[in-house]
Amino acid sequence: MAADTLAGIKVIEFGQNLAGPYAGQILAFLGAEVIKIERPEGDDARGWGPPFIDGDAVGFIALNRGKQSIAIDLTKPADKARLIELIGGADVFLHNLRPDVPAKFGIDDDSMTKRFPRLVYADLSAFGHTGPWATRPGYEPIIQATAGLISINGDPDGPPARIGVSIIDLSTGMWTAIGILAALQRRERTGQGGIVQTSLFETGLMWLSNHIAGFTNSGKVSPRQGTGHPNLAPYQAFQCTNGLLMVTPGNQRLWTKFAEVLGHPEWPADPRFTTNIERMRHRDLLIGMIEAIMRRDTKEAWAERLMAAGVPCGPINEVPEVIAQAQVAALAMLVAPYAGNPTLFHGLPISFEGNRAGDDRPAPKTGQDT
Repeated sequence: MAADTLAGIKVIEFGQNLAGPYAGQILAFLGAEVIKIERPEGDDARGWGPPFIDGDAVGFIALNRGKQSIAIDLTKPADKARLIELIGGADVFLHNLRPDVPAKFGIDDDSMTKRFPRLVYADLSAFGHTGPWATRPGYEPIIQATAGLISINGDPDGPPARIGVSIIDLSTGMWTAIGILAALQRRERTGQGGIVQTSLFETGLMWLSNHIAGFTNSGKVSPRQGTGHPNLAPYQAFQCTNGLLMVTPGNQRLWTKFAEVLGHPEWPADPRFTTNIERMRHRDLLIGMIEAIMRRDTKEAWAERLMAAGVPCGPINEVPEVIAQAQVAALAMLVAPYAGNPTLFHGLPISFEGNRAGDDRPAPKTGQDT
């Protein structure tokens, strides 16, 4: 599992917790040399457990493999000078430090890009580089709350729910990596580096964009959908005798096939169900009719019939079921980098010429490369 697309690119990553380290890991998995800068006590995320491997939290290891680690104490002039020296010799400086820290220690974007014109400087913040909240700190749950994601997630008959993965942190890391790659390409053309600015809050707004567009167009806030969709019907999970099966007939052709499998080929001609617009108007009636039928058999039996007809579907799997799937093994997406330890970690969901982009080295210990 390796990629050399960024071979020769050197990255200094002063990343903490999740978003910054994930941006650095993406670049490392694409072949860049990534040197992680840590305070002498280490990244806080090293202690975010259990579970742990060799004293480091599994969540920290997941996002810091393939890197080197150097311990830097910014309160010591020699250490600060060493960090600036490292930045000057790098192609990219990436951080998600508190907004007041870079200027305090002379490693802010303006100072570094003026001193090192070819440097790509990536500043990943909580709420953005401008505006009244620019200096406000924030973590994943705060952003999910303030950007509206919690309000749209969960069952319509229950309370709103936090999305169960750190989608804001991880996708902001992705946006940061994309911005860095674009800036490196521009530097290739112009010889000049530049400043890349991303934030958790802007990522949250991006995820909410469809709901924002819908509200500003109609004046109505779409209710929480559970497993359903605010604009399509039927398009959700249905209860079978032994569990839930997600079914997504996302166009008229698939809706016709779904109705045939259910034993009701007349439904697509029914004025109440002819188009998606009509199905949305009569959604509760239609969903109730489908549920009554699907409760008569197992999710496996329904899946077999639906897949034979070409209707997209899939069971709602739990984690053990996910990793047991043959497709997961075939994609070689997961690796166990610690000898004698079965813990699985991800590669990147990108392959080049059929080879997975990733790294099977473990995460570095704090300052091991100082």
